[in-house]
Amino acid sequence: MDDDSPLARWEQSTEIPLFAASVVFLAAYATRVLATGLAPLWRDLCAFVLLVIWVAFVADYAVRWRLSGQRFLRFVTGHFLLTVVVLLPLLRPLRIVPLYEVIQRRQGEPRLSLYARVIAYASLSTLLLGFSGALATYQQERGAPGATMTTFGDAVWWAASTLTTVGYGDITPVTTAGRTIAIGMMACGLGLLGAVTGSFSSWLMQTFTREGDAGPPRK
Repeated sequence: MDDDSPLARWEQSTEIPLFAASVVFLAAYATRVLATGLAPLWRDLCAFVLLVIWVAFVADYAVRWRLSGQRFLRFVTGHFLLTVVVLLPLLRPLRIVPLYEVIQRRQGEPRLSLYARVIAYASLSTLLLGFSGALATYQQERGAPGATMTTFGDAVWWAASTLTTVGYGDITPVTTAGRTIAIGMMACGLGLLGAVTGSFSSWLMQTFTREGDAGPPRK
């Protein structure tokens, strides 16, 4: 039986609009970082859009907390990802799993298998973290004394090598904020790589097990 609580109804009605708002937030932030020749009016407009969307995220967080009926600290610890995306709005698209559940709720069982969903989610998360991390780090690094990250292309290359745990070392952040972002990306890269590898290995074992149980074809 579907959950018909006020919290569930709120989540179902707001998840899609807030996901769309998160995409707008990411686009506005990218515009401010990459469009260096942008007119002051448009830069102010982007800043205003970022502020309005962030306020909407905070309001959504507050409503979910009140509807949950939990104490604040318990709600924070029990909704870790939701808390993180309020503090770091660039990561809001990571909530694609609740979005997927909302879309599929009216269509019965999910169309994708568990392994496919994990791999797809981890892949999308890697792309999002790479792009967001490259933007945030590039904003901190450009113009810094001794910076090796001089273009956004450098930032994307650095983000890719960091998330994949390769770490060539040809481009490294020199600012405190850039290194802090790098630490988070390293941790996320290890987790996502482990999720994809583990899911793929489990899928292979399950496939081989089914083939072994089936046995050779009878004559």
